[in-house]
Amino acid sequence: MPTPAHAHRAVAESFGIDPERYDRTRPAYPHELVERIAAASPGPDVLDVGCGTGIAARQFVAAGCRVLGVDPDERMLAVARRHGISAEVARFEDWDPAGRTFDVVVAGQTWHWVDPARGAAAAARVLRPGGRIAVFWNVGRPPDELADAVAAIYARLAPELPALPPGATALAQYEAGLGPVEDGMRAAGFGEPERWRAHHEVRYTRATWLDLVPTHGGHNLLPPDRLAVLLDELGAAVDAVGGEFAMRYDAVAVTAVLPA
Repeated sequence: MPTPAHAHRAVAESFGIDPERYDRTRPAYPHELVERIAAASPGPDVLDVGCGTGIAARQFVAAGCRVLGVDPDERMLAVARRHGISAEVARFEDWDPAGRTFDVVVAGQTWHWVDPARGAAAAARVLRPGGRIAVFWNVGRPPDELADAVAAIYARLAPELPALPPGATALAQYEAGLGPVEDGMRAAGFGEPERWRAHHEVRYTRATWLDLVPTHGGHNLLPPDRLAVLLDELGAAVDAVGGEFAMRYDAVAVTAVLPA
């Protein structure tokens, strides 16, 4: 059985190697999804699990919410605080809320680093009756021609790094792995989980894409010479499709309500 992502702590806690790049390049989430989560919550108090540099947290603040972030990496949280996000350093499963409760617990692109059973139980403990949990991910879908070239490059140069298949298959494969997330919510006493979806598009040039790539899980742990070769070949693949491309991000959320 494959080791679950949350057990890979070296990868989980590697994003803070370059938090400014992470904050600069990582895509936000569809406004439609953020607004839907905020509107479906019983109140404005949000706990953002694995908030990192505060990308999702800032979107929830813009939607009228009050946000507290929790993340194990102080380097990431230093950036979040500069953006005005209150945040505390801890792994969520071990975090002490000190009696505080919230209307919604969210996690953007981070719940796979949380033990799904312990994390859902911890969320249930800090939610007010009728509160909601909503964990969500962006699944990138580059044009098929580029996706095929990128997959071949990773298979040759960095086969240990995860790669999703191109096209609609990427979202289907990602969603196929969400069963443990839903099972954790059920076991913690939440109502039946739902899946919400939204999408948006981001255009990348060769330069902006290569700026983003090192923020993906595991890349910062590659030896610098291997990473440089990987980026050179990825850049050539972008050049081959005209030097820029549109990335479709399909966002999928798993959400459930704690009975009142």
